[in-house]
Amino acid sequence: MNALAIDLGGSHATCAVVRDDSVLISSIVKADGAGNLFTILPALREELHRLAQVVGISIRNCEGLAFGFCGIVDSRAKRVLSTSKKFDDAVNLDLAAWCRRSFGLPFAIENDARMALLGEMAFGAARGACDAVMITLGSGIGGAAVINGKLLDSKHGQAGTLGGHMPVVLGGRLCGCGNLGCAEAEASTCSLPEIYASHPDGAAGCLAGHAKLDFAQLFAAADHGDKVARATLDHCIHVWSALCVALIHAYDPEVLIVGGAVAKRAADFLPSMQAYVEKYAWTPWGHVQLRRAGLGEQAALLGAIPLLGANR
Repeated sequence: MNALAIDLGGSHATCAVVRDDSVLISSIVKADGAGNLFTILPALREELHRLAQVVGISIRNCEGLAFGFCGIVDSRAKRVLSTSKKFDDAVNLDLAAWCRRSFGLPFAIENDARMALLGEMAFGAARGACDAVMITLGSGIGGAAVINGKLLDSKHGQAGTLGGHMPVVLGGRLCGCGNLGCAEAEASTCSLPEIYASHPDGAAGCLAGHAKLDFAQLFAAADHGDKVARATLDHCIHVWSALCVALIHAYDPEVLIVGGAVAKRAADFLPSMQAYVEKYAWTPWGHVQLRRAGLGEQAALLGAIPLLGANR
């Protein structure tokens, strides 16, 4: 089964041609989430046509286009419902019609974390599990849940998707969703400069004064002995751990998959998160296994296959 796939995050879109359990080819298209999705649709169309040509696959021989979007999605109506200040124009776009005009293919859309969990259930770290939860750590924190082998779904498209917007700090930082103390506000890329600067020794750290920070910079500074970077990371790991317990209590998974760009360093933080979960999660039946996403950043792309299969 051949398919086209797009995984749209806050800073870029990954375009790909996939076949069964493999990404045949992929590339990055820059995309500023503060801008409009409409303005990058021509680039996405051009890139997917180019990729298909490179691997020698005719577009008409693809099953469809699966679009992973960084927001709340109505997968049945094939529309974006809410964007939390990322690609705000997307709620007014008919992406299914754009797909028909651009490719002549069936269209499926899903929240990006939910699409990633579909990939992990079919081909990755959650394969064989009946109940699973996934969090994606990076510029934001995404979430998804599968119960009895099916994505948790609801009328408003929010069930299971707002893992990053569970409050973990009472009266904490203001989140982009409007709530206070959400995990995303307390331990994602957008909050790193503030967390770093708030440390008593923040002004003396090697990353002091940086208006923008990412986790790659933070891990690198911690590796070189920066104590403030280490403390900032420890704070984030504690938040992620508390979030895992909340998700376990909410959805009762067998496995909890940790994905996203930060998962590249999972060996440095997953054991402590596992220990926290085993200590604080109420699971009389046993312990939930925390696993690094097996498909890495390809998880959502490979989720195109089961998503399009379910939409046949």
